[in-house]
Amino acid sequence: MACRVAGTGRTYPVAMARSPLTLAALASSAVPELDLVGVSRHGSAGRGDYDAAILTGRDGRTWVIRVPRSERAEQEQSADLVALRALSQGVRARLPFAVTQFAGQAPVDGTRAIVSEFVPGAAVTLGAIDVELADSIGQAIAAIHALPTSLVTDAGLPTHSASEAHRGAISLVGRALETGLVPAALARRWQQACDDAGLWQYTPTVINGGLAASSFLASAGAVTGILGWQGLAVGDPARDLSWVLGARSEAIADSAFAAYTRARGGVDRRLRQRALLLSELDVARWLMHGTETRSTEIVDDAVQMLSRLVDDVLGEAADPIGPHTLPVLAVDEVEALLDRTERVS
Repeated sequence: MACRVAGTGRTYPVAMARSPLTLAALASSAVPELDLVGVSRHGSAGRGDYDAAILTGRDGRTWVIRVPRSERAEQEQSADLVALRALSQGVRARLPFAVTQFAGQAPVDGTRAIVSEFVPGAAVTLGAIDVELADSIGQAIAAIHALPTSLVTDAGLPTHSASEAHRGAISLVGRALETGLVPAALARRWQQACDDAGLWQYTPTVINGGLAASSFLASAGAVTGILGWQGLAVGDPARDLSWVLGARSEAIADSAFAAYTRARGGVDRRLRQRALLLSELDVARWLMHGTETRSTEIVDDAVQMLSRLVDDVLGEAADPIGPHTLPVLAVDEVEALLDRTERVS
């Protein structure tokens, strides 16, 4: 069974997942020099955005093959591939964690299968992060932000100035307020943040652009790899740290930010404040997605999240966002929002 995506002429399987053996055959086509001795399914069969399998070579090396099951997944995979090619061996040597290597590709059913090196490590969830792992996460993010911006510009990837980010936040807040659904306390809070010119005085850095807990692989309390580079750009470093504020305790966020600051120095004194604002504006962005797609379900969900935000910040809503504000979303709420956003973005 398959579905055709309107306007693309492409068909994506939606019911029957490709078997591991089929994926292994595709991998051999994509990378003829592979000498495979084992294959196993990666992820849940028939669920998620990809059909994927883990491949074991005779030389002991491990690979992963992914075939997108949706147009969004295909676009994400293509963007990820462009970013991975921009990360040269010299750049990778500066990172304290592994980044997958592209190995080859093969056409299949109007899309393409991508084979890349498998990065070891256990998948991270927001609720399972402890202080030790948070420290390693802060260091890992700092290493990304220390990379030369030329790697992004030379690859033709996006570059966003601080003034562009400021204007974007003002525009998002304005559009959200026009819905009439943003509580007055949040409206004042966000407008004050947008009016605070000092909040937006930062130097753009290389950013991953799409980090969440699920982006990280870890072992023994340390980050071993980061997955998903499709958002690679030059932009606001606070974007890569905003999700940390949804951790189950402030100590975890404190650990991540402290490790980041030790590695990068105190050059961006308003980093945590801006990260907090961006985490809150993700809810505004979710609201706008619901209104633009005319989804009552999404709008209702966003309104409930806005109400919970008000409850969390009510005591300080009259003041600008401060560096010691408590996390505005609980861990389960952040994970749910990220999951919903990934499904519709």
